[in-house]
Amino acid sequence: MNCIHPTAPAVEKASAPSTSPRLSIVVLPIINLSRDPEQEYFADALTDSLTTDLSRLAGSFVISCNTAFTYKGRKVSARQIGSEVGVRYVLEGSVQRSGKQARVNVQLIDAETDAHVWAERFERDTDDLFALQEEITRRIAVTLNIELVGAEAARPTKHPKALDYILRGRAATMTPASRENRTEAIGLFEQALALDPRSVAAQSYLATALSARILDHLTDTAAADIERATGLAGQALAASPRSPLAHYANGQVLRAQNRYAEAIGEYETAIAFDRNWVRAYALIAWCKLYTGPIEEAILLVEQAIRLSPRDPVIGIWYMLIGQAHLLQSRSDEAVIWLEKARSAIPAQPGVRALLACAYALKGQTEPAAVELAEARRLSLDGGYSSVARLKATGYYGMPKIRALYEATYFKGLRLAGMPEE
Repeated sequence: MNCIHPTAPAVEKASAPSTSPRLSIVVLPIINLSRDPEQEYFADALTDSLTTDLSRLAGSFVISCNTAFTYKGRKVSARQIGSEVGVRYVLEGSVQRSGKQARVNVQLIDAETDAHVWAERFERDTDDLFALQEEITRRIAVTLNIELVGAEAARPTKHPKALDYILRGRAATMTPASRENRTEAIGLFEQALALDPRSVAAQSYLATALSARILDHLTDTAAADIERATGLAGQALAASPRSPLAHYANGQVLRAQNRYAEAIGEYETAIAFDRNWVRAYALIAWCKLYTGPIEEAILLVEQAIRLSPRDPVIGIWYMLIGQAHLLQSRSDEAVIWLEKARSAIPAQPGVRALLACAYALKGQTEPAAVELAEARRLSLDGGYSSVARLKATGYYGMPKIRALYEATYFKGLRLAGMPEE
């Protein structure tokens, strides 16, 4: 997005709607705090890039930077700006460069109340200005996607519409996986779809939630869930073939069907339409655990963590890295990552089973038995009752990957006390 930065300091007050669109935002010109006025271009470039990246967020309404730059150098409250351009949120920030260091401060403000919703500081070396600009803008965009959904889902509403239920459902999926929140999210997306049966977002999010419940072993209706999810993802893709959300949803459905190679293509398509679709990077990594090479999986998850270091599903990403180390017989590294995953997502049975395996391979039989018992208790489908049951209900990749699972995962579960039959 290339912006012509107007020199006129004023903007006429627009006749904004009485209720601003959900997820609507204006990125104010980033303020250059450096002593060198020539660094103004860097601040302006950050503003341009942020505006472009935020415009890719699903359901977002972003004011053009041409309009935003009319506020450059003016002291105007967020409440007034929100009223003038018709948005709910204002993003403002500053950048200061000193030597080889750059510090960027950003804050998200609720334009209706003038209250701060979120703030963050980024400090980086400036050896490569383009790389610095890219990293900062992508991290802000990814974080804001989460923060905006949470803020909007928390707003009270007397007469919910489909988007209200979608936002609340998305907020539910951003909490650690459990039977309760998976069921809650599905119910909210169902209500959104009932209000708007043609909503690509409702179809896609519902398909994703149903698939997630299967993948997390938190359903006893897997066959019905996958049938419904397949139909919903197909409808979404047919209606909006360029939607990153629809492709992401179809990737989730394919992964729940153990079609990992095909799922990679869908996740890659989602990223092609939106480079900041951070969870797609991690899920390509998940697919790599079953298709190889495993080392690529670790690199992809590390990329996701760099983009979203406080992501609500980061526990799953820790689990993924731990599993990759486990398959390569690095039990010590596996335990480190899997214990981090357990702290983040204690109700996820897969984490407990993997940790039981890693402990057992290290000769720690007592904690291994405890974790295996928890995996059985938390799982709804009985998948952790025996090795035979686990093999019958799970998928362990191509032959060379299955051999790794046999040599590490199943060996460890046997040592932890899992019976063969």
